[in-house]
Amino acid sequence: MLGLELVVVLGAAVLVGNVLGQRFHVAPPVVLLVVGALIGLVPAVRQTQLPPDVVLLLFLPVLLYWESLTTSMREIRTNLRGIVLLSTVLVILTAGAVAVAGHALGLPWGPAWALGAAVAPTDATAVSALAGSLPRRQITVLRAESLVNDGTALVIYGLAVGITVGEEHLALPHVGALFLLAYGGGAAVGVAVAWVNMNLRRRLDDPLLGNLVMILAPFTAYLLAELIEASGVLAVVVSGLIMAQVAPSLIRADHRRQALAFWPLATFIINGALFVLVGVELQYALRHLSRSDLRDALIAIGAVSVVLVAVRFAFLFSSAYLVRAIDRRPEQRLRRMSDRARVVSGLAGFRGAVSLAVALSVPQNLDSGEPFPGRAFIVFVTSGVIVVTLVVQGLLLPGVVRWARLPRDTSVDEEQVLAETTATEEAIKALPQLAAEQGTTPKVVEWLRQEYEANLATVRARGAGTDDDPALLHNRHYTDLRLALIATKRATVVRLRDESQIDDTVLRRLQAALDNEEVRLAGGEQVE
Repeated sequence: MLGLELVVVLGAAVLVGNVLGQRFHVAPPVVLLVVGALIGLVPAVRQTQLPPDVVLLLFLPVLLYWESLTTSMREIRTNLRGIVLLSTVLVILTAGAVAVAGHALGLPWGPAWALGAAVAPTDATAVSALAGSLPRRQITVLRAESLVNDGTALVIYGLAVGITVGEEHLALPHVGALFLLAYGGGAAVGVAVAWVNMNLRRRLDDPLLGNLVMILAPFTAYLLAELIEASGVLAVVVSGLIMAQVAPSLIRADHRRQALAFWPLATFIINGALFVLVGVELQYALRHLSRSDLRDALIAIGAVSVVLVAVRFAFLFSSAYLVRAIDRRPEQRLRRMSDRARVVSGLAGFRGAVSLAVALSVPQNLDSGEPFPGRAFIVFVTSGVIVVTLVVQGLLLPGVVRWARLPRDTSVDEEQVLAETTATEEAIKALPQLAAEQGTTPKVVEWLRQEYEANLATVRARGAGTDDDPALLHNRHYTDLRLALIATKRATVVRLRDESQIDDTVLRRLQAALDNEEVRLAGGEQVE
């Protein structure tokens, strides 16, 4: 029964944490961590340890795939150089700096590098949850960095553990081959899975089957990459980025509506549960440390947290000025970021699920049967660093964003107006030819023309920012009246069901149509 109880407890914790976060205007991940730590005090939960495979093979592919599907490929191409530097060079430097700090605190070099690899990568889901108020370019770079840097960290982790247990050796050609396999193999698997996904989606008419393929895609990509010892993380990310580009013209509307109903809810629950489990895991690791080890571990949490922030700030500023000195092209100047914005990016390097999974993946014993040196220490310090980055940096970030006075990013709204205006104009222009091909009566054509022209006037008025424009007033009155009529129709069909004049099956069918119309009118279908 513990499994079922744990599911209920986790679900309730996610609900309570998010409600409290919204109520007190605190980032929900921060509250979820606290709730998880409190749950860890419950005797039945105290004995529960999160297996690393649950995060790596069950939670992580879903979260990474959704992040990839909702990340701007255009922004990634524009900022590719910075993203590559952040996801490779910065990760290696961070892992090395943490390893030096860990060794100075008493860890052998192998476990110290394992700790560095665990805390080096930032976390995509934590970044999205805690940095949502940043401009589009900045949040895209942060998300893309955290989507790719896991592959670098996992290679470093594999080397650190392999050398400690005597299965790996440190040689430049060997290390280069491991990185090439991780990135090249992961990308190749991602492309292959995306190709299969595309061909299946073209042939499947049933939305349920189509979205089953979509759900299987990240797990398949991760599994195949792991089988060839490549980066499962990169395979999932590449597959998701490719599907994000082809899906709008490939996937049918009914498939897409069903997916947009499932994925946000699934990722919301999984993401929230992970933050709760980090708090629970902190309690578990705490009980496996002696008093002296606990003192050293608390010192290590503070030291490692400082190292992470210091290395990130140093790299962001030094690499920016180095690039400016080398690349003086005009387009490079347009991509420059202010020092205040760079401070915000430095503070937004949150750690999360991947760090916890890497720490938990440290083996219990060496091949000789002796315990792996410092495993409990690594798990506790990693959990503590996750808490510090999410709580301290997460609470500081809103104030730093206000201090930075970042310009309001209106590009998304402007581009949306451009797209809606152009699409509606093209539709009106094509209306006569399409009507002739369909054999549509003139009355229907004129009715559609009036509807599209009214929509075009509304979009233009919204883009101009004139709230008192007659077109906007007309649209508001029209929408309010339509919503009131939908409420009347819904009450009517419910009454007919209650009077046994129609069956529940008929009610559900009509209810779905009314819900779709209401959501469309209320503008509730926007997805970032």
